[in-house]
Amino acid sequence: MLKAFKYRIFPDQAQQEQLAKAFGCVRFVYNLGLETKVMAWTSAQKTYSCIDLANQMVGLKNVEAPWLKECPSQALQMSLRNLDNAYTNFFNRGKGFPKFKSKHKKQSMQFPAGVRLEEEFIVIPKLKRVAIDLHRPLGKGDIKTTTLSRTTTGKYFVSILIDNHIEPPTKKPINEKTAIGLDFGVAHLVITSEGKKFENKEFFRSTANALRVAQRSLARKTKGSNHHKRQKLVVALLHEKLRNQRQDYLHKISRELVDQYDTICIEDLDVKGLTKRMEPIQDANGKYLRNGQKEKSAMNRAILDCGWLELRTMLEYKAEWAGKNISVIGRFDPSTMMCSCCGKLNRGLTLADREWDCTCGAHHDRDINAAVNIKNFGLRNQPGVSQREALACA
Repeated sequence: MLKAFKYRIFPDQAQQEQLAKAFGCVRFVYNLGLETKVMAWTSAQKTYSCIDLANQMVGLKNVEAPWLKECPSQALQMSLRNLDNAYTNFFNRGKGFPKFKSKHKKQSMQFPAGVRLEEEFIVIPKLKRVAIDLHRPLGKGDIKTTTLSRTTTGKYFVSILIDNHIEPPTKKPINEKTAIGLDFGVAHLVITSEGKKFENKEFFRSTANALRVAQRSLARKTKGSNHHKRQKLVVALLHEKLRNQRQDYLHKISRELVDQYDTICIEDLDVKGLTKRMEPIQDANGKYLRNGQKEKSAMNRAILDCGWLELRTMLEYKAEWAGKNISVIGRFDPSTMMCSCCGKLNRGLTLADREWDCTCGAHHDRDINAAVNIKNFGLRNQPGVSQREALACA
């Protein structure tokens, strides 16, 4: 089983200069390879593989760019391999087209081999021994890939992917009693089919407010000045703090749910499409509010800040490690509008309706009802679950 462990490293001044040069070399090779691929395809409908680009890089090192020899050759080759994968995914899987890398954003490079741990140090090609904070044991296994990165705040990290040669545990049996349905929201981040609600924490809002003030201050500074550089670092630190707060909270939620339940049913949300389709807020008479566009932007920002996709990723890999089940229902299943007791659709339900009554006499909390329906839909076609159990009203 493959597992990744991320640690912070502390290179000295000389090693930081070496890393800056290596990051620049990796970025140069990636951008040059992408430009070569684009020009070859647009001019002659020709495709270059990573092997072809690697062969060209040999001549580049000897003639036009001898400074590339200062960078570990493994990192340059991995850069071309990653470019080839991204380029192939664009044509075969419909992923986004590869973008040119910038020196002003996060920097990274990969090593397929040659990295090892020695007590409180990690040995990296050409950098030798670098101090590392091993806050948790790496465990036994073979190191497959090592990714070295530098954030926009100037911190260095290493991510080590190991193969511990342990088979994933057998999946738990699926039944209604040990299953849970999850509905993702904005006011409440996660709502379970049992009625528990995980709030959207207040510290998200306070950090976001501080970030807004810092960004406005940055916009008033002259680009290139020392004041602009210092304020840019302040903004980057607030972004990092907000990201760390969100990840910590999502890790706690996902760990609690995976430990407590054997089957977790979630909805396949189209977040990008959801924010595009979000309409401006209307009043009771159907007229758009004066600040409706501002409300729409605030709602879109709130949806994107929740981290629903990141939470789903955490649930999936933690469930895989624990032998638990993840059931994903279709994005077009009527989880919100359908009564979880009688199955009737309430097509007149709006975003402002947080509670509603069904004609069968059932009173519903909008979010809890959606979570119950997600659970029922998730169990409906699962093997080992009877139709009666799948349609049972929680």
